Amino acid sequence: MNILGIGNAIVDVICKVDDEFLAKNGLAKSNMKLIDEIEFKKLLGNLKIEETVSGGSVANSIVGLSQLGDKVGFIGKVSDDELGQKYEQGLKKENVEYFYTKKKEKLPTGTCLILITPDSERTMCTFLGTAGKINKTDIDVQAIKNSEITFLEGYLWDEGEPKEAFNEAINYSNKIAMSLSDKFCVDRHKKNFLDLVKNKLDITFANEQEILELIDATSFNDVISFGKKINKTLVITRSDKGSVVINQNEVVECKSQKNLKIVDLTGAGDLFAAGFLHGYINKMKLQENLNKGTEMASKVIQKIGARLDW
Repeated sequence: MNILGIGNAIVDVICKVDDEFLAKNGLAKSNMKLIDEIEFKKLLGNLKIEETVSGGSVANSIVGLSQLGDKVGFIGKVSDDELGQKYEQGLKKENVEYFYTKKKEKLPTGTCLILITPDSERTMCTFLGTAGKINKTDIDVQAIKNSEITFLEGYLWDEGEPKEAFNEAINYSNKIAMSLSDKFCVDRHKKNFLDLVKNKLDITFANEQEILELIDATSFNDVISFGKKINKTLVITRSDKGSVVINQNEVVECKSQKNLKIVDLTGAGDLFAAGFLHGYINKMKLQENLNKGTEMASKVIQKIGARLDW
């Protein structure tokens, strides 16, 4: 297998809102907030659903890789309920091998409200449900050993059992890639994430805000210096400024595509990672990897939702 993804198995519920709705409910635009089931139902009661789709950051990337023809798998915890069944079906439909046997759990399958404002920014309210209870026994060690790369998400990192599952995956991986996921995650786990980036990960994906926060940088030049020092592959998306990969002393840039009809920024980073990793495992040059990531991200932001119709 080329790449095995491990992440939160979340069903995305996509809704359009205005800035007033965010302010009224105390939600910070473009960030992710963890909520409980009661708050989830309260918010949803005031919204019109545009679309419901199997999601989760790494799962979105894995589906993108499958659509590009790569052999991929996914591990993520769902309950044996209606949403859990739909989640599994959604992966299998996209030729993703699902390395998890669902059973009836105390908590339901996780759900994420994706709130899209008129400027196409997305704000997320996540009820992790059973996804947040992933543990070491849920990790298929043989699937990890059989994969060229294990791709993890920062959203998965949390104290207790999820952290143990995360470390179990790292221990058996041939190569490890990870997305920092969100500034919210970086704020919560800065010390741990910095250790991972410096010492354990082979490839790190981050946007500009996340990496600046992680290393307490004052300028992007600080990021370039940091990337050269750590002797790893650091991939950074910079919105309309394009993207950059720093690999040892090599720094490669790619411009963003212009004149796009942006509808929804959900999944831009996920599909960018899919394009880059596709190039990486097919031994393309760094420039080609960035180009493929940019192409995939540019496609997905011109539609609602985090997955491409292939």
